[in-house]
Amino acid sequence: MDQAVFFDALRQGLWVAVITSTPILAVALVTGLVIGLFQALTSVQEMTLTFVPKLGAIVVVFWLSMGFMSQTLVAFFQTHLIPLIAGG
Repeated sequence: MDQAVFFDALRQGLWVAVITSTPILAVALVTGLVIGLFQALTSVQEMTLTFVPKLGAIVVVFWLSMGFMSQTLVAFFQTHLIPLIAGG
């Protein structure tokens, strides 16, 4: 395998990782900002207030985007990695 092919496959794999993780990371960021703003406005400094809603939002978004994530990963494997492995 040529170095260029290896680095191209690595670049595409990293891009797929970014695309599949973006919904979860975006929801975690927005939820954290909203809860942080709520805590700053109300002076409530409860640790579980930051953790539990963020975890719940992440689980919900993961459940909703599971199909998209698995389709993206399967497409990457079928179009890029399996032909590389089969081709030698």
